[in-house]
Parts: sequence; structure tokens; C-alpha cells
Amino acid sequence: MPSSIPRSAAVAAVVTAALAAGLLAGSSASAETTADTAAVRVHDIQGTARVSPLVGQQVTGVTGIVTGVRTYGSRGFWIQDPQADDNPATSEGLFVFTSSVPTVAVGDAVSVNGTVGEYVPGGLNSGNQSLTQLSKPTVTVVSSGNPVPAPVTISAWSVPSAYAPEGDPAAGGSINGLTLEPKRYALDYYESLEGSNVRVGTSRVVGATDPYSELWVTVKPWENRSWRGGTVYGSYTSQNTGRLQIQSLTPIAQQPFPKANVGDVLSGTTEGPLDFNQFGGYTLTARTLGTVVDRGLERESTDKQHKNELAVATYNVENLDPSDPQEKFDALAAAVVDNLASPDIVALEEIQDNNGAKNDGTVAADQTLKKFTDAIVAAGGPAYEWRSVDPENNKDGGEPGGNIRQVFLFNPERVSFIDRTGGDAATATGVVRGAEGRAALTLSPGRIDPANTAWENSRKPLAGEFTFRGRTVFVIANHFGSKGGDESLVAHRQPPNRSSEAKRLLQAQSVNAFVKDVLAIEKNADVLVLGDINDFEFSETTKALTDGGALYPAVKSLPRSERYSYVFQGNSQVLDQILTSPGIGHFEYDSVHINAEFADQNSDHDPQVLRFRP
Repeated sequence: MPSSIPRSAAVAAVVTAALAAGLLAGSSASAETTADTAAVRVHDIQGTARVSPLVGQQVTGVTGIVTGVRTYGSRGFWIQDPQADDNPATSEGLFVFTSSVPTVAVGDAVSVNGTVGEYVPGGLNSGNQSLTQLSKPTVTVVSSGNPVPAPVTISAWSVPSAYAPEGDPAAGGSINGLTLEPKRYALDYYESLEGSNVRVGTSRVVGATDPYSELWVTVKPWENRSWRGGTVYGSYTSQNTGRLQIQSLTPIAQQPFPKANVGDVLSGTTEGPLDFNQFGGYTLTARTLGTVVDRGLERESTDKQHKNELAVATYNVENLDPSDPQEKFDALAAAVVDNLASPDIVALEEIQDNNGAKNDGTVAADQTLKKFTDAIVAAGGPAYEWRSVDPENNKDGGEPGGNIRQVFLFNPERVSFIDRTGGDAATATGVVRGAEGRAALTLSPGRIDPANTAWENSRKPLAGEFTFRGRTVFVIANHFGSKGGDESLVAHRQPPNRSSEAKRLLQAQSVNAFVKDVLAIEKNADVLVLGDINDFEFSETTKALTDGGALYPAVKSLPRSERYSYVFQGNSQVLDQILTSPGIGHFEYDSVHINAEFADQNSDHDPQVLRFRP
């Protein structure tokens, strides 16, 4: 999903680069000046906007109580001035970046000299907001054992319902220079508490524990609640203001981070400094962590298709290759058989070649597919056959050397595949008038419009022609371009720049045009467009796919509280879709929730299933 580089590498880059890669213009340590700092307080450094009025200046004698110490990652500590001013826009907390393990303890009263900086997690090109901090500090401990300033409680009543102000057009849409309005906008409210000691009470988990020991809660239990306990992202203006990321200040070696699924509860008090980071923005770094209460979320299973129904599914199996543990193959196979009820056709995304990420020119994936289909048989499922088109080496994006592609699995006991040979990575399939004047593919399986620049360094759509009970069904498997490069919901530009949409829009137009070619010959043809569309049901991408009434996004047949296939930063959202042509008048649709809401995942996507009578 949304990151174009592995997160572990990004974390390392942030730590290694320290301040240098992320300083806002004007805050370079090489341009330090000394402020008139007779009585500079923390709130003077924080100021009433996102960027400190003292950025780039040397300050001395900044006092506060240590409220948290971080000994890993971005090492440093937080201080808070117990004597707050009367301006709700100015935070009383501040991060002190030490780079090495701090020598202070929570409760120490300290006096700090250092340089005021604005660190942008992820670097200036990320579009992220910045974190105000002191760097190159000289720290004097004045006393120890002092009480920590009382936390500010973040609650449903304290977080505004409006998400963010509109950015300043004169500043390229940035909100950096705007005066904070913490009673009006959620992002302003969180920014007004940057570095401060905060707490949340008992809260519902809306983003499961991830491999980086983080989870997401909501302080607004009614806000766009999904029927399984998450928070649904239903439009670009419903960002879900109650979401907050939770991390722990205690190293994992000392206290394992709890595993939580969506719908579980983080019970009791969670308290600590409010940080801002690259992977989620405002984050409560817990000095005291609540207890996870298991609410028993279970993986779903869809209904079995009737004998006259065709069941078609899409499933992103997350870079599957033969080097993956057998346990992953077995778990994915069991999901196909038990949770998806052995669909007649399964479109797979992210099937890698026979040696995975080894970048040696291998493109065939027959070993990957044999291992997977054998595992399905062992799980009690059908002996699926497969069809695909091998990509050109390293021309379809994804993990270098992995050569991910879409693949059709089909149950030959129920479905026939119409093979029309000649398809390869560079040759486009087309649509012609076949027997009895009906539409037919020139190549099956074949790729749609592979020379179109819309598919450069991206997966090309895979089209196949099937027959079920004498009726032809066209299936187009897709894996559109990722959201890599988009600015986050907490970007300093509001609304954020979603640059990746431009490519997906062109891809959607290409697929839409192909579907229209089919319908121009056979207006009632059964056409299914499915896969990892990497975009929302309300997006311009989906609108382009449906242009002219050629397709309908079947996920919209579900109640809003059930429309999601992926959970990102506490937002349950649609990425995987099945779209139907007008000839498919009645269907049953199911987003089968088996992965995205769980700490233990076999893939990060939930599969989708559609049943209908051709």
C-alpha cells in the first residue's frame, strides 16, 4: 500500500539521517543565530503555528519536567513546562533530540540549551508536517523525582469534528503558516498538544497491532463505525478525527507490545507524550500503556455458491513465491477453501516468479502456482487450473526481481477456459465479433493495451474468456498502480496531494475503453473487472472505470459500514473491488474479512467474492 519503499528501510533512513534530511528551510543548524532568550519558555518555542517562530535559533535555559524518554529509534526525551500560558494554541511540551541514549529520567527538572529545529519525518519531499524540537542539546538536571505535569485527556468531546483547515493558496496549499485553531480543527488540536503529556481512556482498537509494535484506537466510538468495530473511510472529507496511533516507550525486549485486533479494547489509561512521526502522524508514545481486552473478532466465511451460480473472487496474496514458508501457502489455501468456499474463478494478485525477489531474469511462475494449487487440494479444495501471461522482467513494478502478475485460477469441474493462443507480455488482446455475433477475445489469456504508457512499470490487466453452463463470461484481472508518493492525511498541505491518482485514472480509462469494446458488440455481455484497484469506491479512478455506465462497483451494494478490504492507519477502506457490466443484473457480493483487521495476517488484503447466475 501506500509506501513506495519498505518501512523498515524508511525507519533506518530517518534515524541515520537524523536532522539533516528533514529540516525545514531556514532551520539549518549551520545558520544558527542566538535568540534573545532571557526567558524563553517551551510555549515561546512552540508558538501559535506549526513552525516555531524561533526556528534555527540557539536558545538557552529552557526549563521543564521530563515526561518521557526514548532510548531507541529517534533517541531523545520530552520536557513540559508545568507553568502553562493561557493560550490554547501553544503547546507546553517539546521533544529534545539527543541522538544518543538520554541520561535523564522521567520526573527530572531540567534546563536545556540547544538549537530550535523543525524536523520533517520522511524528509521535505514527503509532504509531512514537521516536529518542533531542540537539537544539539546541553542538558542540566536541576532536581529529580518531580511530579509529571497532569496529562491532557484526548476524548470524543475534546477533538473537533472538522479535520483540518484549507491550506493557504499563496503557500501552495500549506497550513504551516496558519494560526492554530484547536477548538475548530482536529489537526490543529493535536498540533497544539505536540510534545505534551496526554492520555486516552478506554478506547476501541481500529487498527490492529502491526509488525512495528503500533496499534490505532479511536476516541470517538460512534465515528463511521464499521459493523465489526473499525472506522470506515468513506470519503475524502470524512478522515475520522478520533483516530490516534499508539506506541510504547518501553523497549520490546523489556515488555512485549500487546497484540490487538480491530474491535478489541485498549482498557484503562494510556498516557505519555504526543509525538509526530512519518508513519501515522500524531502518536501517543505511551509511558503507561492500557490493557488489551480481546473482543473475540472472528474471520469470516462466505456462503457456498449454488450449482447454477458462478462464484468469482479476487485475492491479493502479498508477494507469494516458492521461498515463502509452507505455512503461508497452507494458510492462503485454507482461506480459499474454507473462507471463500472454493470459488469457481479466483483472480490472484502479487504472484511472484519462481525464485521471488532474486533478480536474475526469471519470469515464469509455474512453480509458485503449482505449490499453491497443490496446497488448495491438500486443504480439501478443487484441483484448480491456472492461466496467466508472464511479464517482461522488471517491467511491471513491485519488488525488484519478483515480477508480480495477476493469475486466473479456475475449477475445471465447473468452468471452462477458452484458450486462444498468441498472448505474451507485449501483445494486446482485442475484441471481435465471434459466433452468433457475440463478443470474443482475440487472445485468451491476453493483456489489455500493454503498450499504453498508463501501464509503464505497472501490472498490465489480464483478460480471460470463460464459459459456465454454456454462457460466456469475460473476466479482467487488475492490479493498478500503488498509492506510493501520495501525501498522507496529516500532510502540511490540506487537502493532501494525491499524485498517484493520475496514473490510476489513465489505467481506469484504458480498462473502461476495453469493456466498452466488448459491450459495443454484445451489450448484455457478462463482464467482470476485478482485482486490487488500489483506490476507493468514491475515487476518480472508480468513476473512470464506470464511465458511461459500462461498469458498476459491486461494493456499493453493501451497507456503508461493510465497505472495506484494507485497514490503513486506523481507517477501514476499499482497495480491492469487483465491478459488473450491466448484463449482470442480480448478484451477491461479499467482502470477506479474514486479514486486514487482524494482528496475524496471511495477506494485508481481504478477498472479495461475487456470486451471480450468468
